[in-house]
Amino acid sequence: MKKITVFRGDGIGPEITDTVLDILNAAGAPLEYEIFNVGQKEYEEHGALIPADAYASFDQTKVLLKSPITTPIGKGFRSLNVTLRNRYDLYANIRPAKSNTAVKTMFHDVDLVTFRENTEDLYVGIEEQIDEDTVHAIKIITRKASTRIIRDAFEYARAHGRKKVTCVHKANILKMSDGMFLDIFNNMKLEYPEIESDSIIVDNVCMKLVMDPTQFDILVMPNLYGDIVSDLTSGLIGGLGLLPSSNLGTDYAMFEAVHGSAPDIAGMGIANPTALLWSACMMLEYLKEFDCAKKIRTAVDEVLKEAVYLTPDLGGTATTKEYKDAIIAHFNTFTASDK
Repeated sequence: MKKITVFRGDGIGPEITDTVLDILNAAGAPLEYEIFNVGQKEYEEHGALIPADAYASFDQTKVLLKSPITTPIGKGFRSLNVTLRNRYDLYANIRPAKSNTAVKTMFHDVDLVTFRENTEDLYVGIEEQIDEDTVHAIKIITRKASTRIIRDAFEYARAHGRKKVTCVHKANILKMSDGMFLDIFNNMKLEYPEIESDSIIVDNVCMKLVMDPTQFDILVMPNLYGDIVSDLTSGLIGGLGLLPSSNLGTDYAMFEAVHGSAPDIAGMGIANPTALLWSACMMLEYLKEFDCAKKIRTAVDEVLKEAVYLTPDLGGTATTKEYKDAIIAHFNTFTASDK
């Protein structure tokens, strides 16, 4: 059994976390959980956004399943997501966007993976007040961080049979920072001759994605562009409720739903747990529990295809529990057919 850390989060976080853990257990995932409350509610009740024992647990397990958490606004707090990424050097943010049958969009065959450098760029949060009318924000791009995220994108392409890696940048304007990122990409692509590679300016890729996303396969880019472009790709498949995410470092890994905590529907029993569930599948694959991940993915695909038990954000009327029960019911079908 592998022990992992779980952050239940704010808003709908506890609901979808408990749902996902129920599904993992029903699927036979060989996991043990150390579960913690984190975020704004935890701060208001106990004075810490992330308790010390929650950090200590992640220090030990090195694997975290994290639900959406709320950072208090206007109190001087840094984003908890940014804090976790930097504290554990979770430099590679990987966000796959793939079409499904439940949500009807303009596109039916989207299959994209965004590789976002996760630790620097404007997200270092360094700003300087020059005068009352002027603020400078510092954009940091380093060779080390750029090299490893670009390397990971190419290695992922090779390992998963992907055909193309595209570098997204703004080197036409940011000639030194984005220019270095692009230069590293152009040098590294020579080590992967079997993989098609090209580069594109960030504003152009946004236009092309909404015209024909099938022309792209893997996209790799600095932090800010990755945040924006990956949200755009979620829109191509039906929204952030369907977009999983992993944050990987050399020693630690965090898997999370990237949508918000949705306090407006918290406690109503209608939250969609799919993004967190698919993030949990990425976690299982990271832990080399491939069969269990496939079992869950197949069950979710079947429930989405049947379109009987869909939550309101997917156009249905099902509760979170009904959606969960439908997924688990498919496990029994698989078990019976395997006998």
